[in-house]
Amino acid sequence: MKYAAASALGFAALAHGHAIFQVISVNGEEAPLLSGLRAPGSNNPVENVNSPDLTCGLVTRVSRDVIEVEAGDSIGAWYQHVIGGAQYPGDPDNPIAASHKGPLTAWLARVDDAANAPVQGLEWFKVAEDNFDTSTGRWGVDNLLDQDGWFYFDLPRCIAPGDYLLRVELLALHSAYGRGGAQFYTSCANLRVTAGGDFVPNDTVAIPGVYDAADPAIQIMIYGNSGRPDNNFRPYQAPGPRPITC
Repeated sequence: MKYAAASALGFAALAHGHAIFQVISVNGEEAPLLSGLRAPGSNNPVENVNSPDLTCGLVTRVSRDVIEVEAGDSIGAWYQHVIGGAQYPGDPDNPIAASHKGPLTAWLARVDDAANAPVQGLEWFKVAEDNFDTSTGRWGVDNLLDQDGWFYFDLPRCIAPGDYLLRVELLALHSAYGRGGAQFYTSCANLRVTAGGDFVPNDTVAIPGVYDAADPAIQIMIYGNSGRPDNNFRPYQAPGPRPITC
């Protein structure tokens, strides 16, 4: 992995809960904290599906670094409770409270210049998702917790070379039984794909715009008859289109 260095940034720990995507890795090699990221300064979620902050969060941390990758590389997105990691030693809600069950998804949008592209008005397509395993009752967030805050996925091998923004979304559904109760935790990363295929998407979506607050994948009661967040072991797919296939 290569990244174009920008000026160093210092960030203080936040005072409240939840989580922020704050480090990206390529084939296990981690970029510095917040390098290449458009990240929110607060770990509060976005709950309005029509908010412009749904795209990359309420962005206040902007890095002009560009992370170089190749199609087929293993990408990691690291979530932690606050910028830098745990809020305090033994923080039980790091990387995120275990109650915040839900899926994780990854999206790309083609841009001319990843370092300087705006985050609004882009055409997005999904490249990965980790949903719900009906055989075990485990959510994508459970896998993230087992991996110390990491969500891993492979960048499809057919992705064409060029500049992209990568958007990673953690959707917490613990309070989603009421309208507006779903919680979206997102950041975006500046990517440059240096080798790949020739895939150019025909079907893309706008973010915001792709979601409806009443979508049954967004307004949902995930607590089953047992009282546990097992969705009564019914199938679940994250909102939006399915990931592309090569």
